[in-house]
Amino acid sequence: MTSTRTDIDTSTLSGSRPALTDPGDGDHFHFLNHLATVKSRHDRTISGMNAVEFAAPRGFGPPLHLHHEEDEIMYVVDGDIRVEIDGIERIAPAGSVIALPARVPHTFQVTSEWATLLTVAGGRREAPPFDAFVEALGTPTDDATQPEPVSIDPGHVAAVAAANGIEILGPPPAPLD
Repeated sequence: MTSTRTDIDTSTLSGSRPALTDPGDGDHFHFLNHLATVKSRHDRTISGMNAVEFAAPRGFGPPLHLHHEEDEIMYVVDGDIRVEIDGIERIAPAGSVIALPARVPHTFQVTSEWATLLTVAGGRREAPPFDAFVEALGTPTDDATQPEPVSIDPGHVAAVAAANGIEILGPPPAPLD
C-alpha cells in the first residue's frame, strides 16, 4: 500500500498530487517472473512521470524492445546488469544510471545473483504510461515477494506491450551459464 504524506506543501502545484512512498510500500505485481513495485503512479505528476522498482534474479531480462513515446531512466540500486542499448553492450553495476530516450532499442540482463532497479519513465503523449503496462501485464499481490516461475506467452506480452506504446523487437536475452 502506498503511504501518502499530507505534510507536503502543494501550493505551487496545479493538477497533480504529491506523495511520498515509504520503503517497502507501493503497488506490488508479479511481473514476467519477478517482483515489480509501482512506487509512483503517472497520475501524480503533470508530465505522467512514474517510478517502478524491479527486483529480479540472475538471468532475468526483458525482450529487446523500445518505448515509442516515453523516455526512461534506470538506476541500478543493487546488483549488476548487462545492458544492450541500440546494439551496444555494457556492464552496469550498482549505482549506475542508464538514460534511454524514447525509440531507442534496449534490453538488459541481471548478471549478479539479484538486482534491484528503479525505472523512472515519462513523456507519454498518446499511449498509456509505463506503470499502466506493468499493471496490465502483472498480477497484483499484497506481498512484496518473488513469484513462482510460470510459463510466459510471448504473444500475450507483445500484445499488451503494443497496447501500451512499447514495441517488442526480439526475444529476451539467452539464459546465463
